[in-house]
Amino acid sequence: MLTVHTIAALRAALPVPGTCTFVPTMGNLHEGHLALVRQAAAHGLPVVVSIFVNRLQFAPHEDFDRYPRTLQRDGELLRPAGCDIVFAPDEHEMYPEPQTFQVHPDPALADILEGHFRPGFYRGVSTVVMKLFNAVQPRVALFGKKDYQQLLVIRRMTQQLALPIVIEAAETSRADDGLALSSRNGYLSAAERAKATELAQALRTLADRFADGVAPLALLEAHALDSLAALGWQPDYLTVRRQTDLSAPAGDEERQGAWVALGAARLGATRLIDNIEFSV
Repeated sequence: MLTVHTIAALRAALPVPGTCTFVPTMGNLHEGHLALVRQAAAHGLPVVVSIFVNRLQFAPHEDFDRYPRTLQRDGELLRPAGCDIVFAPDEHEMYPEPQTFQVHPDPALADILEGHFRPGFYRGVSTVVMKLFNAVQPRVALFGKKDYQQLLVIRRMTQQLALPIVIEAAETSRADDGLALSSRNGYLSAAERAKATELAQALRTLADRFADGVAPLALLEAHALDSLAALGWQPDYLTVRRQTDLSAPAGDEERQGAWVALGAARLGATRLIDNIEFSV
């Protein structure tokens, strides 16, 4: 496995565009990331994994400075998972000058849900992913469904800008008790970790009640928010949207189709997100 720190070294290792698969990460890897790498390796092409903590997607009050940087450990995990090249640029390599040219995604998709509570987040994500795509020049790029809205934003960006890249989704990896794996789970105390599955449970209940069709969605959302808050969480949103574009149902009578229940909530000082796909 080769580790490179510059775009020039990466392109020297992969001189022909479109000949690799790509998994972008911010490092501090867990089994969910490694599952993405194994899925990427199944394509039979060299696998590139980027490790870069992207300042552009963090608000000033968020955890950019304390986000774990664990490059040596990450490399030890990536080698047996099938990674061929680790691209680990520093901030100066990615942003040698202020990044005044940025990608502004469609507000209808990017300024709702996560984008509403984290203004500018998907602009930062889209910009760094576009830059990584230009550096790596992959044939296939893999993104996990845990970051459901991010997956849709990147897929839409790739389609609308005619990038020659296939965006492939991977199922959310979960712990045995159902908690979605996340690098931020490491912030949880032991007591918080024991409660962390309550978010997924709340989303499953919301999905089931929406499928039953016995109450308006707004009432179901309010009940879900109140129930999670009563358990000691600080929820931002729990809602149901269409899987294709995250649009809300046009009316409570229109519940046929493929849906996703999405939620974000803070447990102590840690903000967790999750989602549950389902059909009616």
